[in-house]
Amino acid sequence: MARLFMQRASLALMLSLSAVGVAALSPVHAEPPAQQQNQVPGYYRMAVGEFEVTALYDGYVDLPPQLLSGIAEDDIQSLLARMFLETTPGVQTAVNAYLVHTGSRLVLVDAGAGGAFGPTLGGIAENIRAAGYDPAQVDTVLLTHLHGDHAAGLLAADGQAAFPNAEVWAAQEDAAYWLDEAIAAQAPEEAQGFFKMARESVAPYVAADRFKTFAQDEEILPGVTAVSLFGHTPGHSGFLVASEDQTLLIWGDVIHSHAVQFARPEVVIEFDTDKEAALATRKRILEEAARDRLAIAGAHLPFPGIGHVRNEGQGYAWVPVEFGPYRRAQ
Repeated sequence: MARLFMQRASLALMLSLSAVGVAALSPVHAEPPAQQQNQVPGYYRMAVGEFEVTALYDGYVDLPPQLLSGIAEDDIQSLLARMFLETTPGVQTAVNAYLVHTGSRLVLVDAGAGGAFGPTLGGIAENIRAAGYDPAQVDTVLLTHLHGDHAAGLLAADGQAAFPNAEVWAAQEDAAYWLDEAIAAQAPEEAQGFFKMARESVAPYVAADRFKTFAQDEEILPGVTAVSLFGHTPGHSGFLVASEDQTLLIWGDVIHSHAVQFARPEVVIEFDTDKEAALATRKRILEEAARDRLAIAGAHLPFPGIGHVRNEGQGYAWVPVEFGPYRRAQ
């Protein structure tokens, strides 16, 4: 009996020591580091022939769905819900710009909002640096139009030129409208801020004789041609970037709501200067883009805003670019 007790006691001691040994070998659990809540830098690079195109994220703005019209409000809400989009305080809408390195020129298409619309916008200069360039290296800025979310980023925080070595180009029709103080004076009071913002945004470049205008369908630089997309503003323009056998159409504000306006192109937005002309332009360019398989870059499409348009019979669908290397191995 005593021997059985001793055997059991020895076994219990061995099991206890074994457990202590396992515990000693087990790593001590440590708390993880603090959450890293910053997003990645907002740029995406792709090749267009021998050109390098870098999409730049300026940030986002929440746009109330009530700004959209042309179909029933319930239909607009259904299209937004189908894409799982939050509508309070508004639909998150990207603001994008595009940096085109042609080999001999560094061209920025649109400059973002700068500090004009609050802290969710104004990231263009920071993301140019993150992408490996400096705003001082930009030699040309092409504006799709003179609305503040595309032009106010021309100014640095101190009110000086954010791109000190660049010429700034806008369509003749847009400059003639937004920079004319007489037209501004006749505009509704709620619209006069848009005119003031346009004049202030280009002022340093005008003073330095570095503000230029282009005609429609003009090749502004080798491989970069203006494309008439009038309606959203009097001179609203796209830019066709072409190198070797590849093209990219940077189309500005043809689409503001990807969830609604691809499926229902007849929907317009309150910011359209000429809603009928904007609608006609959108229908025309969507048809051309789908038919010709054009690569598209849009200022208010989900970042990086690059992809294709697919014809759906009763409307269109947006097919975003797939993330991948700068040049895919052949």
